[in-house]
Amino acid sequence: MGHLKPPTTSAYSFPLEFHNPLQISLASPLWHLLERLYALPSPPPPRRRPRDKPMSVLCVGLPRSGTESLQQALLTLGYNHTYHGWDIVYDTECHSPGWVRLARKKFYDGETLTASDFDSVLGHCVAVTDAAASVFASDLIAAYPDAKVVLNTRVDIDAWRKSLGGTLVRANESWAWWVSSWLDRECFWAWHVYERFLWPLLFRAPDGDLARAIRRNAGWIQREHCAMIRGLVPPERLLEWDISDGWGPLCAFLDKPVPDVPFPHANAASGGWKAREEQCNKRWVEGAFVNLFLLMCTILGCALAVKKYLL
Repeated sequence: MGHLKPPTTSAYSFPLEFHNPLQISLASPLWHLLERLYALPSPPPPRRRPRDKPMSVLCVGLPRSGTESLQQALLTLGYNHTYHGWDIVYDTECHSPGWVRLARKKFYDGETLTASDFDSVLGHCVAVTDAAASVFASDLIAAYPDAKVVLNTRVDIDAWRKSLGGTLVRANESWAWWVSSWLDRECFWAWHVYERFLWPLLFRAPDGDLARAIRRNAGWIQREHCAMIRGLVPPERLLEWDISDGWGPLCAFLDKPVPDVPFPHANAASGGWKAREEQCNKRWVEGAFVNLFLLMCTILGCALAVKKYLL
């Protein structure tokens, strides 16, 4: 993916759907204006997060391939902090705008991303997995040449595609979250980074239809992605791993003793993911509809005041 020609503006223009109702390229100045309008009240400073430990492990497998289980496993092995896709929206400071900035730089400006770029959002981390690691896999491998690389995969492609449908696609088709993204600043950025940038770019969904893109493209995207990683990483720095492999191969690869605890199995669609959905609803959707109620009350109050005093 790192060697693909950056998409042109027309290649990533979206049709008239709720993913991009403005039907314009994400490179348009209008999207930059919207990003300014939805700027967070206290955005993180645009500088490097302090790095006092080197980046050690890059888990570059695609989403829904044991990524959160890997995060928990690496934390257990002492790799603190290990960054996961949930951190993009749940970090103590919201760094979603920083990931949008990196996506624009890579896919729209055609610029090379460096360790300094990534340290602006990952400087506090020694390992990374899930969305950031898969979308920016080739860039991270080049930026951190001494890091070991884990290529986490799913052997059963049909089961993987079904898992994507029950999680990523489910979120992508949520009208509640889309509406909330226009009523809550953090929700705007969560939707913006994932549903307009990372997932459409990763699964080749320029029309915003993630369900169709996954049905059509998931198999060959995984094959292409794995082939790219094998071509970029020397065998001695690469581990190909499935969640069924558990602790053994992972610990041997990282020169760590096997912990005396079961291997974590996090983020199942019916368990961990469901809990995250509920957390999103609590954090954004409910707050957004409170904002909508207050907005409607304000509009109604203004209308009544105009009718009483000016008409």
